[in-house]
Amino acid sequence: MRIARLLLPVPLSCVLALAPAARAEAPGTGVVERSVADLGGALRAGTTTSVEITRAYLARIAAIDVRGPALHSVISLAPHALDNALASDRARAARGARGPLDGIPVLIKDNVESGDGTATTAGSDALAGNVRRGDAPLVKRLRDAGAIVIGKTNLSEWANARSSASISGWSAVGGLVKNPYALDRNACGSSSGTAAAIAASLAAVGVGTETDGSVTCPSSMNGLVGLKPTVGLISRAGVVPISHVQDTPGPMGRSVADVAALLTVIAGSDPRDPATRDADAHKTDYGAGLSTASLAGMRLGVLGFATAAASPAVDAVFARAVAVLRAHGATVVEFAAYKPDPRLGAAENAVLDTDLKSDLDAYLAATPATVRTRTLADVIAFDRNDPRELALFGQDAFEKAEASRGQRDPRYLAARALAHRLAGPDGIDRLVVREKLDALIAPSFGPAWRTDTVDGDNGGAGVSSLPAVAGYPHLTVPMGAVRGLPVGISFIGRAWSERALLRIGAAYERASRARRAPRYLPSVETGTDVAPLLAPARTR
Repeated sequence: MRIARLLLPVPLSCVLALAPAARAEAPGTGVVERSVADLGGALRAGTTTSVEITRAYLARIAAIDVRGPALHSVISLAPHALDNALASDRARAARGARGPLDGIPVLIKDNVESGDGTATTAGSDALAGNVRRGDAPLVKRLRDAGAIVIGKTNLSEWANARSSASISGWSAVGGLVKNPYALDRNACGSSSGTAAAIAASLAAVGVGTETDGSVTCPSSMNGLVGLKPTVGLISRAGVVPISHVQDTPGPMGRSVADVAALLTVIAGSDPRDPATRDADAHKTDYGAGLSTASLAGMRLGVLGFATAAASPAVDAVFARAVAVLRAHGATVVEFAAYKPDPRLGAAENAVLDTDLKSDLDAYLAATPATVRTRTLADVIAFDRNDPRELALFGQDAFEKAEASRGQRDPRYLAARALAHRLAGPDGIDRLVVREKLDALIAPSFGPAWRTDTVDGDNGGAGVSSLPAVAGYPHLTVPMGAVRGLPVGISFIGRAWSERALLRIGAAYERASRARRAPRYLPSVETGTDVAPLLAPARTR
């Protein structure tokens, strides 16, 4: 099978053999729902080791991702994870912890390069030979901070850039990611594997990437905190691209504090990515002050167009979230009149089509000689000749991008300028300044939809496009559930406002306590709160 081949050099048999080593979740070694701070405290106290924690996560991957619910969220395992954990334990014993992530296992999305012998495939067999000798800068930052990269996560193939009729969470290499809250529901894309894996406690935290919605949507639908940062806060070097205008990696975790700890490590300037020129000037310790952050005095503005697109059930959850915000001292301003300019969608698409061809061509040209697809046109041809790639949906988005005319095309330049102005200066900036706001809020997305192999994705609208096109930060935090399916609340701000958004998100998280762990139900309809309602009230 292709999946087994891509899991090398750690075969599935070896993963399964690890399961008995951590079958019992004894105190100090259990990892389910454990925070970065909790695990780090246990390491410093000597009640566990990084090797024990890493073994426990690998055992959960074997039990939950490979067997059991078979989430298909992890696409490959790092062959030296346990060796690195042992080295971490020895170094920490000799000189102390290097920081909050020292010895902590992390998963990264499989469009981020790592020099550990695993391929960076973006979910496509066209990149099966894309094995790099070095780490992407964000991965190097993780290793320098002592984090243990234990593997890579499945994703919507090519980060959902291949087709307008895609099935989010599916890739030819990794198969379909399942949502751990209801296994027949979609995990959203494109960072579906990271979201499902972290929700299921297959690692402490994970790295996703977003062009428009690909961190925030899967985070919202898998009960996670996810941050799409300001474009340029985290290096994109070594990340398979869609658009240098909108692409950014982003941290995902089960709490705001975990996300802040990860962001603190991976943020920063990088000479390989010119967009990060100002990152060091804005970077800070994002975890500082979160435990005392307050909603008192915060002024938050509701994006009415997003609530109008939500369902009555999501409206009810959002109304409760607004009540929590107000009860804890925030002023919530509602302005229903604002709607994004109708030209925004077409302008964004024009930019992404052009960038996809130009940026992906440049990336592919620099891949190792073992990668035979050197251009987007080569990938399109590869897909046509591969029996698995196009079996469920096509590649119309690739074909449209291939027909674009390049980044010097006057139409591209005009669309790029228009899109940024409508989303940024005339959108988020104007609303925040005019209303004297600390952040904009809205439901992030609706609940997860059923995965549909006939018609593809059919989820409702979200609120990701404004911050994605502007290049501004977007934080989603769990706010509740609809029939057990998580939904998130979004906090959106101006450029470089990550610290403020995380403080607001942490205060809301503490006040609402809305997140619940996944139950791995076969479907919503099998839950004890729904199943009895589907049977007749009395037998005939």
